[in-house]
Amino acid sequence: MKIVVIGGVAGGPSFATRLRRLDEEHEIVIYERGENISYASCALPYYLGGVIEDLDSLIERTPEILKVKNNIDVFTTHEVQAIDPDKKQLVVKDIKTDEETTTDYDKLVISAGARPTLPPIKGAEQAENGFVLRSVTDAAEIKTFIDEQAPRKVLVLGAGVMGLELAENFKHRGMEVTLVDQLPQVAFPYDEEIADLIYDKLIENGLHIHLNSHVAEIRQAGKEVLLSDGKTLEPDMIIFATGVAPNNEVAKTAGIELSEDGQIVVNDQLETNVSDIYAIGDIIKTTSVVTGLATSSMLSSAANRQGHMLADMINGTPMRYRGYIGAGVAKIFDYTASYTGMTEHALKAAGITNYKSVFVTPFDHANFYPGATRLNLKIIFDAATGKILGGQAVGEKGVDKRMGELSVAITGNLTVFDLPDLELPYSPPYSTTRDPLNIAGYVAINQMTNVVETIKAADIPAEDLKNAFFLDIREPNKATSGSIEATKNIPMNELRDRIGEIPSDRKVYITFRKGLNTYTSARILAGLGIPAILIEE
Repeated sequence: MKIVVIGGVAGGPSFATRLRRLDEEHEIVIYERGENISYASCALPYYLGGVIEDLDSLIERTPEILKVKNNIDVFTTHEVQAIDPDKKQLVVKDIKTDEETTTDYDKLVISAGARPTLPPIKGAEQAENGFVLRSVTDAAEIKTFIDEQAPRKVLVLGAGVMGLELAENFKHRGMEVTLVDQLPQVAFPYDEEIADLIYDKLIENGLHIHLNSHVAEIRQAGKEVLLSDGKTLEPDMIIFATGVAPNNEVAKTAGIELSEDGQIVVNDQLETNVSDIYAIGDIIKTTSVVTGLATSSMLSSAANRQGHMLADMINGTPMRYRGYIGAGVAKIFDYTASYTGMTEHALKAAGITNYKSVFVTPFDHANFYPGATRLNLKIIFDAATGKILGGQAVGEKGVDKRMGELSVAITGNLTVFDLPDLELPYSPPYSTTRDPLNIAGYVAINQMTNVVETIKAADIPAEDLKNAFFLDIREPNKATSGSIEATKNIPMNELRDRIGEIPSDRKVYITFRKGLNTYTSARILAGLGIPAILIEE
């Protein structure tokens, strides 16, 4: 049987090498329009930052290695121009020679990925100092420009995770970095509680940030950039980190079903609607494990797993692809930001509103052991069942392992009622006796069982904003926090003695503050006959 793969990098080589290990007889061919078949694309920002010095070290497999070790025929700089599903044939173009040939297949796997998109900005195409980053070739071009032109000021368009990683690495090189994003926050799709902490870290490290703004025009071949707010920037280099689009042209003309946003629709066997044609990686629309709704799977880790599984399925192993959870992590200076599952942004976009969330800030390890820092942890769960829908965290240590554990909990269909039962490793340098996930579970259960009522600041009724009593329980030496102005400040330790200062004929809210003290204060007040609502922000 002849199996042809369109596309390399992550999913394609993962599929091909796994299939070869399962069956020595198949003829396996990969066509890749780029110059490299398999490389660590997520490491490219660190090469540009000088953290990784050898670009060749990011090349994971070469055509020669795949031929010698796996007997896989690889053709780089070859682009599939057309698919004829009836004849099971492909038209393939050699990009270097423009020669076109026709080849057949028994089964076809599309792993064509996605490409960077330039925003519709006047002058963007003429920016001689403008670049996108997706491939090793892109990275080499940017590095050559840096070495030859020595840019001092760099403008990064897009403050998503890729933009932030690039911004940090350019800062590491000593450049003056400006970030511009049309959204009101950085690090989308992280929610505001996490994004605000990331924003503070970026400012702390000297980045210039323009939010709620976009580029109106690029002038002088990229040397002058006019923002929508009227400001003018003069960058030496521009990086477009503004999103990607699926490489779907050949699939579209072959009659393969696409989603509204242009991705290939697959079932739980990773099959398309066309017989013997499969798809994996960034180009597919699959199913969310969390919601059951259609979703993208735009991570190389997902593409690798899909490729490995598809090889097993084509080889006859009875299994199905359960879908995509989504689990990512990013280094942002000395912070780590990580997520798994759905964010509030994603839930709202999917029309899901019946959820609750908790935001806790325990120490990442025992506070009596040196170096303990706060772990800012958010968990989102179904308001009716407590099913875990997603989580996010940011901090200096222990962030990624908590999100990895939470991803496993989502895979196992656990609820917040299960979190206190998780037996997680403890030793003072690594965790607390009650792990942050245990603590988040306790707080979530309190919400589910109405031990304490919470509300988001934006959801407080206008009438209450006028007439309710807003209690700030901070200690005198602590800074204020949250967006709601307090009616009165009574430290938690003084509540029992000063209970007479809190009215019983008005609704009582406790203003936002990180940590356990707000919950403890609510329980003190409840015990003294005053129900209080905690404000979340």
